[in-house]
Amino acid sequence: MARLPFITFEGSEGCGKSTQVKLLTDRLQAAGVPCLVTREPGGTPIGETIRELLQFAPQSAVMTPETEVLLFEASRAQLVREVIQPALNEGKCVIADRFFDSTTVYQGVARKLDPKIVAQLNAFAVGHCTPDLTFVLDVDLETARARMRGPRRPDRMEQQSDDFYERVIEGYRSLAKREPDRVRLIDASKSADLIALEIWEILAHSFPGLVAASNLKPRKSNI
Repeated sequence: MARLPFITFEGSEGCGKSTQVKLLTDRLQAAGVPCLVTREPGGTPIGETIRELLQFAPQSAVMTPETEVLLFEASRAQLVREVIQPALNEGKCVIADRFFDSTTVYQGVARKLDPKIVAQLNAFAVGHCTPDLTFVLDVDLETARARMRGPRRPDRMEQQSDDFYERVIEGYRSLAKREPDRVRLIDASKSADLIALEIWEILAHSFPGLVAASNLKPRKSNI
């Protein structure tokens, strides 16, 4: 491989992607593969400030979809240039908890903004820095809602309507159909170990050099 891959994880709230980001990162790092993990929105001092505004600030209650999409793109533009692209240039595998597909689906589909404008904004924000492989963790609305319940404070996005999240789920499924070479749809109703095993097997097929270098076999016991 000319460089280590840029891998992104996507899905609705409560899909379990953050768990899978950690499992994959731990496995690669244990094998000596240099990895960098990012999240959206956030990942830089500027991005973390935008994250607070998008998710928890009281004034976000009246935020328009147009403002929302521009804030996400601003955080992403900073993250790409300050963190992601330098890490890829240094020979690291970058694993991102959300990237531009979130905006394609959440703002372009669920918020019903013009998808052409959303695509242009995504392209402007990331330049040539696009994922090599994207895992979409697919769960139904009932499962996602159950996983969102807990003692922590829900963020603004987690408080959206059921109709909104139905559009998110369908938006990701449509994305996987449109871009099957890059976007892989994973049944996230299974156990975390089985999901991690499937992800590893897809990674092994897509980037055999990476898996060979890690000297790990796709065994469930290693997860």
